[in-house]
Amino acid sequence: MLGFGPQLIGETEKSLNAILRGVLADTGLTEPQWVTLRIAAQHDGDAPLATVVAQRAHFTDAPALVESLSERGLLAGERVSTAGAETLARLGAHIKDLTAPIWSDLPSDEVAATERVLNLVTARARSILDSAATPASDETDSSAGAVGVSQVVRS
Repeated sequence: MLGFGPQLIGETEKSLNAILRGVLADTGLTEPQWVTLRIAAQHDGDAPLATVVAQRAHFTDAPALVESLSERGLLAGERVSTAGAETLARLGAHIKDLTAPIWSDLPSDEVAATERVLNLVTARARSILDSAATPASDETDSSAGAVGVSQVVRS
């Protein structure tokens, strides 16, 4: 059994992403497009959607992802279109059905604790990424810091 840390979280993410890729296989949507569509569904309009996607998902091609979803009719401007909402509902239900056995019988107190811990881990990782992206001085190469963080997180 793996101990709590980047490897466990990474392997969990990889396993869940494999399920997601199976669901998306016949839709023509990529995993980054799916994530972008999900973020768009939660988008409050305070910032441009591509900016929010880049910040939350760390996709460097966020503007292209937003554009590709608009071209497919899944986004209307910065919002999810009717077709996009239908796609989210249909695929979301399929994902829920496939993954229900993973957590349906987990004790609610453990699920709540896991939510708190993973949200804290996510917030701390975002903080590290944010600070790595901001040069400490003119002599600092911020891209080197970001690569180091990426390597640690994916280990």
